[in-house]
Amino acid sequence: MPYVKVEIAKGIASVEQKKAVIKGMTDVLVKELGRDPEYIFVVIDEVDTDNWGRKGQSLTDLWSQRTPTGSEST
Repeated sequence: MPYVKVEIAKGIASVEQKKAVIKGMTDVLVKELGRDPEYIFVVIDEVDTDNWGRKGQSLTDLWSQRTPTGSEST
C-alpha cells in the first residue's frame, strides 16, 4: 500500500494542478512498481508560508521581497 506525501507551500497550486500531481504520482507507482491504483494513497499537505522557510527567512517574507518580474531582490 504505497503512501506518498507531497508538501507544498499553501496557495501555489490550483485544484487542477493538485489533481494532476495526484494522478501523476499514482501513474508512476502503477508503472514502476506494478501497484494497484486502488491501494495507492497520495496526500498533498499545504504548509502555510509563515511555517516554511529557506535562507533563514519564511517564504512569506521572501516572497514579499520579490520584484515585479517575479525574481527575488535578495
